[in-house]
Amino acid sequence: MNNEPKPRIKVLIVDDSAFMRTALSRMVTYDPDLWVVGTAASGAEALQKIATLDPDVVTLDVEMPGLNGLETLRCIMAQFPRPVIMVSSVTVKDAETTFNALAAGAFDYVPKQLSPTSLDIFHIREDLFAKIRAAAESRRSKERFNLLRKPPRAAVVSVREVPHSTPAIVALGISTGGPKALQEMLPALPVDLSVPILVVQHMPAGFTAPFAKRLDNLCAVSICEASHGEVAQPGVVYIAPAGLHMTVDRPSGSRMVISLSGKVENQVHVPSVDVMMQSVASAFHSQAMGIIMTGMGSDGAQGMNAIHQEGGFTLGQDELSCAVYGMPRVCAEMGILDRVVPLSQIPREILQATHYRKASVS
Repeated sequence: MNNEPKPRIKVLIVDDSAFMRTALSRMVTYDPDLWVVGTAASGAEALQKIATLDPDVVTLDVEMPGLNGLETLRCIMAQFPRPVIMVSSVTVKDAETTFNALAAGAFDYVPKQLSPTSLDIFHIREDLFAKIRAAAESRRSKERFNLLRKPPRAAVVSVREVPHSTPAIVALGISTGGPKALQEMLPALPVDLSVPILVVQHMPAGFTAPFAKRLDNLCAVSICEASHGEVAQPGVVYIAPAGLHMTVDRPSGSRMVISLSGKVENQVHVPSVDVMMQSVASAFHSQAMGIIMTGMGSDGAQGMNAIHQEGGFTLGQDELSCAVYGMPRVCAEMGILDRVVPLSQIPREILQATHYRKASVS
């Protein structure tokens, strides 16, 4: 039995603000499993220190003089690929830059939500700790995959082969790694998709509206931040606003009405994947399709189970294509997934389940 202590996670903190470097360093040092091996005040200094210190995870400011956060990130990914967590302010400008960073390879982001001299920085401590741990574990998992085997391309795991009703709605839950995954997946869906898709993506306030707009510019299907009381339409993807639970009612056979609520309901996450999926299961029964994708924790397990129990179709993202195999893992271990597929195969599964037929050109 190996009783050797697990090595501490080495962290490099990059921020042009001396206050932020000190605050983040003190915060990270609070966790005995994390080790701040150095700090850097600029992108150029960060690249030098990565080369010499070989940190497991880098936290990176978005706005910096000289090489900005995005430029520094691209250099890191090209020269010293490893998990990078963007630490940004919550503004529309920084949200867009953050999404660009995620598309360029950043592992995740943590919003500062504070002024440069505010001690409220410590409010992000638990979130930052969790994401640093997840980033380090993700890197180790990918390295294990590469050492052990070369997985077959586009592998599909069939868990339960039973006939299902044609879905009338798709409920999708996702968290860490989600923005990048959705930017890859949703553009593959056609404009004449026959069902609406409800998405809960864990995000801070101020990020969901620009994220929906960004996706809408990339996709044939329409993407929007959901509004209270609107009727869900086929071929539209509705992103739950940060800070509000999203549910759906079915007052008539074909009418689907979205409701938004700030009620906590004993949920860690607001919006909650569980709350959204449980409402979909209750309203649509076997005509519900649930998809659980990359993310930390277990949000979505109860909701996917509710869809499973109602006879709906449940789909999980596979481990290798997840940034963090947390939420799908819990569902897989519960035995409630009908299919487990790579990210690239999820659009095809949606189209097959909904019996999509491409319209003929007259």
